[in-house]
Amino acid sequence: MGLLRRIGLLATAAALTAGTVATPALAAGGSDWPPQTGRGPCSVSKTDNAGVPMRDGTMLRADVYRPDTTKKVPVILYRTQYDKVQAQMSPYRYQSPDWFASHCYLVVTEDIRGQYASNGTFSEFTHDQKDGYDSVEWAARLPGSNGRVGMYGSSYVGATQWLAAETAPPHLKTIIPANTAADYYNNWTYEDGAFRLAFVEPWTMGDLALSAAQNRGDMALADQLKKASGNAQRWLAYRPYTELPPLRPQDPKVAPYFFDWLRHRTDGPYWQKWAPQRYYHKIGIPVLDFEGWYDAFLPGGIQNFTGMTQSAGSAYARANQHIVIGPWDHVGWGRPQSTEAPLLKQIGPVGNSPINEMMLDWWDHYLKGKDNGIDKQPKVRYFEMGANKWKTAARWPIPGTRWTDYYLASTGNAGGSGGTLGSAPPARNTADHYRYDPRNPVPSVGGHSCCSASTGPQGPYDQSTVERRPDVLGYTSKPLTKDTEVTGPMTVTLYAKSSAPDTDWTAKVSDVHPDGSVVNLNNGIVRASFRESHTNPTPIVPGKVYRYTIKVWPSSNLFKAGHRIRLDISSSDYPQFDPNPNNGSWAGETDRTTVARQTVLHDAAHPSKLTLPVIR
Repeated sequence: MGLLRRIGLLATAAALTAGTVATPALAAGGSDWPPQTGRGPCSVSKTDNAGVPMRDGTMLRADVYRPDTTKKVPVILYRTQYDKVQAQMSPYRYQSPDWFASHCYLVVTEDIRGQYASNGTFSEFTHDQKDGYDSVEWAARLPGSNGRVGMYGSSYVGATQWLAAETAPPHLKTIIPANTAADYYNNWTYEDGAFRLAFVEPWTMGDLALSAAQNRGDMALADQLKKASGNAQRWLAYRPYTELPPLRPQDPKVAPYFFDWLRHRTDGPYWQKWAPQRYYHKIGIPVLDFEGWYDAFLPGGIQNFTGMTQSAGSAYARANQHIVIGPWDHVGWGRPQSTEAPLLKQIGPVGNSPINEMMLDWWDHYLKGKDNGIDKQPKVRYFEMGANKWKTAARWPIPGTRWTDYYLASTGNAGGSGGTLGSAPPARNTADHYRYDPRNPVPSVGGHSCCSASTGPQGPYDQSTVERRPDVLGYTSKPLTKDTEVTGPMTVTLYAKSSAPDTDWTAKVSDVHPDGSVVNLNNGIVRASFRESHTNPTPIVPGKVYRYTIKVWPSSNLFKAGHRIRLDISSSDYPQFDPNPNNGSWAGETDRTTVARQTVLHDAAHPSKLTLPVIR
């Protein structure tokens, strides 16, 4: 089954579950949804906990799934900090390693250093370049291997692929990273200066430090971390982060990397030595990226695709980059049957997707040499929400994109969504004002955080309740007269001033349905002191007007005729981001706060606007 057929199945599933009809071209083969491709022809045997020696003598452990064949076959390597036995399996991500091996691949799942069965001391990012290189080359030498190695995995398991690829192991021929980043400073740990609290803190407590404690037999610490993870809301509200009790800042054995991240809250050499976007020129292999419109690392996935297309280390690699972006959050490719109305309206209750089969098609071509036409297919495949269908493009941004400005205006009544979005800046206009109190921040309702509804808000939700707050300004277009596709990155140019020496500005773009429900597409934030630089933040002058650029993360949505476009502006989005204390300090280091008086301007001299990528 070809990759285009896989996309056809994706489209058919989305269309059927949303109550719409797929076009004949996209519905090809749709009658067998869900796909019943099943296991491959090879029976499989398994070796548990094979030793994988690293160059410094540390022994990692891997499970090896071996197909019963006399032919030498490629190796698929999966390097994880989340337990090699689990391997991010279905229902929401991957088939089992045994399933992949049945398609006549030698599959290796490995625990990274210091996690689960592997020896050594765990430290996030620190060892995965060298360990990744050594693991690839070890796998290539396994009996029965033909010396060609591919990798796969999502989230940090996507990072282990890029970190290995940065070292250019000679036997690594392709990777399939999903839901992962191009930079571990911006859009992973921080976002334009703001700390990604709801992702980073629970992730460290519940996944990283917990498994490392279990690995070294410290069950008392493990039990404490389990209890802390079960009460994450309490610790999200704890200040300062540098003294977070569950991670024992006084004990360097628990999670020293977490406190390193806090100490390095500006970009610099600490972060840059790992960032995939700085290594494209050294990477000369094909890459298939998977991303989601509500994923926690969406811009990084797109940056990896475009960066490799432009700057990869060979013409062959530059010509063989593909990306698939679906209507997914960070948890997986498909959703349980949700009763959340906005979710159903925007994308339908999308079922599990044939991504595993798509991966096999990719590996068959780039590791087994099958001429299945993968290299000749469109490089970009994306799901258009609202329309509930898959589309293709030759590159990103989508060719023919019309960057369209929508200017903010109001009579000083944008609170309660009383502002407007129009095609021209108003000649004279009354500014909007609100108070931002860090001790009463605007709650996150959906978004692009990670990884659960209680701690890491993600996905589409109705914004109507949160928009009633006096510290949220709303600007809305007139009802659209025709269907309008918006696909790509969105930008807010904001002229604003604050009574504080530092503060935050947030932006959220939503689809307003005729029945009044408001479904968020994506959002962004900028910390005022980081407005010009991630490496050298500078305070603002209270009362002075500044021009800010807020990068609203990409999306793809069909605003149907009769729907309206809405932009919300505020100064907090908690717990997705840490609340700015407004006094020039940082909540990571203090619990002191100041209330800020905020002013948003929109007139001829201050043309605040939303810029959308409209597809012709």
